[in-house]
Amino acid sequence: MTTLPDGHYIDDAPYDPDENLSALDRKDMDAPAWLLVWRRFRRHKLGLIAGLFLLVSYLLLPVAGFIAPYTANERSAEYLYHPPQAIHLFHEGALIGPFVYPTTGQADLVNFRWQYETDTDRPMRLQMFCEGGAYKLLGFIPSDTHLFCAPEGATVFLLGSDRLGRDVFSRILYGAQLSLTVGLIGITVSFVLGIFFGSIAGYFGGKTDWIINRAIEILRSLPELPLWLALSAAVPSNWGPVAVFFIISIILGILDWPGLARAVRSKFLSLREEEYVRAAEMMGAKPGRVIRRHLLPNFMSHLIASATLSIPAMILGETALSFLGLGLRAPAVSWGVMLNDAQNLASIEIYPWTAIPMLPIIIVVLAFNFLGDGLRDSLDPYKS
Repeated sequence: MTTLPDGHYIDDAPYDPDENLSALDRKDMDAPAWLLVWRRFRRHKLGLIAGLFLLVSYLLLPVAGFIAPYTANERSAEYLYHPPQAIHLFHEGALIGPFVYPTTGQADLVNFRWQYETDTDRPMRLQMFCEGGAYKLLGFIPSDTHLFCAPEGATVFLLGSDRLGRDVFSRILYGAQLSLTVGLIGITVSFVLGIFFGSIAGYFGGKTDWIINRAIEILRSLPELPLWLALSAAVPSNWGPVAVFFIISIILGILDWPGLARAVRSKFLSLREEEYVRAAEMMGAKPGRVIRRHLLPNFMSHLIASATLSIPAMILGETALSFLGLGLRAPAVSWGVMLNDAQNLASIEIYPWTAIPMLPIIIVVLAFNFLGDGLRDSLDPYKS
């Protein structure tokens, strides 16, 4: 390959009149669909970055207790509303490894706030792979080993502490386990119901279509937020956090399926008239096989994109309910529960780090939206 002064390139190989110039195009056309989807998706930079971020986030959920220096409800009565601390490497020009400076706090009775003084003369190294509060690794393995811990006589509040002296950073990690999982459970319920009723209505039509459509219209006519509040308030207050978590997930899924069912129905109404569907029916294929093997695969790209765009709505729904005190409740930890503790605007003005749980919510919702946009553009690789 030769580069000309004007920036153009010339192939030095001799011209071959028998060379098949369409070989590369044919190779691409014969490539598996997943490969074409991946080639197109990786050109969508925002979607690719968002997908990698969400993948790493979900992979870290089972080991959140190991990464967090404290347990979710571990209190430090002497460090209420402690400001965020920084981890240092150098002290007076000397490298001594990751360390923190100890702090002492006292109540300011004039301004009615906690004041903390940092002792910058005593660097205290962090403990690595240390023993701390007990938690369950991967959800079922008892463990008390943490990636790093505060040294004796000091604290390591990376994002500060709340009104009870609990580490905000650790609670965000533990809260992600519930806040990110509620969207997956809710979207599973929504997809099972939406695909089932939407495919039946669109494929069979007639009275079946009429009945399901009326049910969808009734559900969609109900105001969403008051219905959320009513169903959540009906959950018995004596139920455990796990039971409430699953009920909230199911409620979010049940209220989300009508929109998906209507989209599936409209698609099936057009696809059922295609020749390959008629051929399958004439060959004796039962309705279940026609729907499962011929109709749904042609609609799967839209379903996957819809899933990634619906999960943020589920996360925001759980956050709103928990923020209002009608969703998950303490001692369960979610991002909505943490924001519920920060409802006092006066305390947020004095201790702004108590509102930090809003940041992971915003980041995760944006990541799912970017991922959904990338998948929507990539899942039909033959579309120009």
